[in-house]
Amino acid sequence: MLKFFAVIFFGLLPCLASADVSVRDDSGSVVRLARPAQRIITLAPHLVETVFAAGAGSQLVGTVEYSSFPEEVKKVPRVGGYSRLDLEAVVALKPDLVIAWQSGNSPAHVEKLRQLGLPIYISQPNRIEDIASEIERIGVLAGTTKIASSAAKSFLTRLTGLQTRYGGRPTVRTFYQVWHQPLKTIGRTQIISNVIRMCGGENVFGNLDVMAPEVTVEAVLAANPEVIIASGMGEARPEWLDEWKLRTGLIAAQRQNLFFIPPDLIQRHTPRLLDGAEQLCRHLETARTKRPSGAAR
Repeated sequence: MLKFFAVIFFGLLPCLASADVSVRDDSGSVVRLARPAQRIITLAPHLVETVFAAGAGSQLVGTVEYSSFPEEVKKVPRVGGYSRLDLEAVVALKPDLVIAWQSGNSPAHVEKLRQLGLPIYISQPNRIEDIASEIERIGVLAGTTKIASSAAKSFLTRLTGLQTRYGGRPTVRTFYQVWHQPLKTIGRTQIISNVIRMCGGENVFGNLDVMAPEVTVEAVLAANPEVIIASGMGEARPEWLDEWKLRTGLIAAQRQNLFFIPPDLIQRHTPRLLDGAEQLCRHLETARTKRPSGAAR
């Protein structure tokens, strides 16, 4: 009898190893693989971080320019930039899963890869908690569910702590500046708007549906935010952030509430977003302490 069950069990092993896996991506499409992915390509820098968080970093065979974290990813081959992919390089790496960025990659490029028969997972987490869900889903596709589930749980625990600490604090009207020429900010659906709300802030352009709208200096002056936060392009505070000091009518300028957060911590949809969120929450709390006695804002 034992021999019989052993034959049955070991006979099933090949089937178990090749059992298909499937998840629904952020576009609503079902991504189904015949077996967990072993050759993954990511088409945006932030997606690399999510793959590593899900425990699948060793399965990454290609990514795009500016993928810089964690350190190991610097050795991974590049397939162009997220907005100018080298499709031939992608195909040459023979991926069994391509993870694309819905609002960053060219739809035409993604569709071409799909037509070539490559499995595509579309990523677009617009809420902070969506990052945890994405870690779990990539873990399913990569066969690293245990690691991914643990990482997602840790992320949500930390997120809950921030929500509890800052969610009920007095509202701070906030302008988030992506760039200065042209002057760009974030709209309602951008994940940073979600961070601002979590910290007890209000995005002064949160009524705009465009993900990264252009605005005018006059519109910012009219909104008169209490806080201005910028990230720029690198680890250094952008010089143009301090140009708002010349606008002496701005509450943010009057109270010196001009803050910087490194872009990798706040503009990437990754687990490190909570590091940026902590900084943003602290900046808004600093602004609250600068309010004149009895002032609402």
